[in-house]
Amino acid sequence: MGAMTDEKTSGPDERLSYEQARAELASVVERLEAGGTSLEESLALWERGEALAVICQRWLDGARARIDAARPEPAA
Repeated sequence: MGAMTDEKTSGPDERLSYEQARAELASVVERLEAGGTSLEESLALWERGEALAVICQRWLDGARARIDAARPEPAA
């Protein structure tokens, strides 16, 4: 899959593949669910998870757009 199309995105996180972002998000969720972290660390993990979720959603939205573009228009 190519680069994401949202012009607002830049930086190393935006170069993560869907699979990389999803795997890191799963790790963040596991750490939050396990507990034992400070409030500050929990907030940092939450923020990281939110950013990763946005990246994953962009990939999914892009995939949906590609599928929709590849489908023939229905007959009127």
